[in-house]
Amino acid sequence: MRVLFADKIASHVLQNLTERGFEVHSNPKLKGEDLEIAIREFQPETLVVRSTKVTNNHLNSSDKLALVIRAGAGVNTIDLDSASRLGIFVANCPGKNAVAVAELAMGHILNADRRIADNVASLRAGEWKKKQFGQGCQGIKGRTLGIIGLGNIGQELTRRAHAFDMTVLGYDPFLPSNRAAEIGVELIDNLVELASRVDVLSVHVGLNEQTRGMISAEVLAALKPGSIFVNTARGPVVDQPALEKAISERGIVAGLDVFENEPSADGEWQTAIAQLPGVYGTHHIGASTQQATHSVGDEVLRIIDNYQQSGSVPNCVNIAKSSPATHMLVVRHLDEVGVLARVLDQLSTAGVNVQEMENIVFQGAIAACARIRTDHAPADSVLAEIESDPAVHAVSLVALESS
Repeated sequence: MRVLFADKIASHVLQNLTERGFEVHSNPKLKGEDLEIAIREFQPETLVVRSTKVTNNHLNSSDKLALVIRAGAGVNTIDLDSASRLGIFVANCPGKNAVAVAELAMGHILNADRRIADNVASLRAGEWKKKQFGQGCQGIKGRTLGIIGLGNIGQELTRRAHAFDMTVLGYDPFLPSNRAAEIGVELIDNLVELASRVDVLSVHVGLNEQTRGMISAEVLAALKPGSIFVNTARGPVVDQPALEKAISERGIVAGLDVFENEPSADGEWQTAIAQLPGVYGTHHIGASTQQATHSVGDEVLRIIDNYQQSGSVPNCVNIAKSSPATHMLVVRHLDEVGVLARVLDQLSTAGVNVQEMENIVFQGAIAACARIRTDHAPADSVLAEIESDPAVHAVSLVALESS
């Protein structure tokens, strides 16, 4: 199998694959047209990326490309619609960098309260300002943290907040109430109410059409003056002009690891919000620890191994949750060459489309059972024709419950 890495990955991943006979090409500088050319020339079956954008042009550059792995959690940089149309699997590595991001979020909370970064800058400038920096720091013990998104990262942050004796409220419409109780979070089903009740608000959601701009002007206006706002998720989940206004007019202190329109490579870059007093910015480094990198690398290897050995893709994000199948055709047959080919040919001739199919072989490899999901019920005459095959033991048709 050929594997193309278009971003940096833990070194043990490249070594592991190379030692096992994979054809590996790694170039962390591949972007845009250069990536398109590399895919066309190298003809990889698997493409592994981190922050690199994967567009329709990239996905169409080679018929060999069958799997794209995002070495991280968010897949908003990958054209999922194009991948799905082309039958290309897209997988991610959820939870593998959760601890790293939660640690950074906690660091931003502590820094926003104690102004650690300002202390460091002042000392480096040759100043001693104990009186100034010793005032106005409330401390976080007993304060209330609101977490938007209680997936892997949000739950890791919850554990750390509890260690600091913080009360945790959360918003996550997908988290069962019993699980929230287990992890010590009070669920709030309204973002504005959540914002109004907390001293610190931290965002941990992926970027999609539902979450884009979800931290609206109304949500930010509900924060108490002087509250701390932390975003280590994605820049566009926040209404940035509204956040700038909240910082400037209401004294909101912000710890931001992500921004709108971030550059794809190191170099000169400016954004107005990073220049505001009360904003502490980092360079989208939430997942950038050696521990997280190694853990993500292990997951990339697991996905590649599963795909190579069984054709299944762990953590696949673009497989349909339900199909248009209305019926399941069950065919018990001899495990012989051509039996299933004849069944599929008969279905095709009758205009019956196969949505999903699996064939289970019984012990001894003498008989097998095919379970074929179809878009409508084959006619009785088609069923009779299939069952008339000497290699077919029996045929049955089951109507599927609508999803």
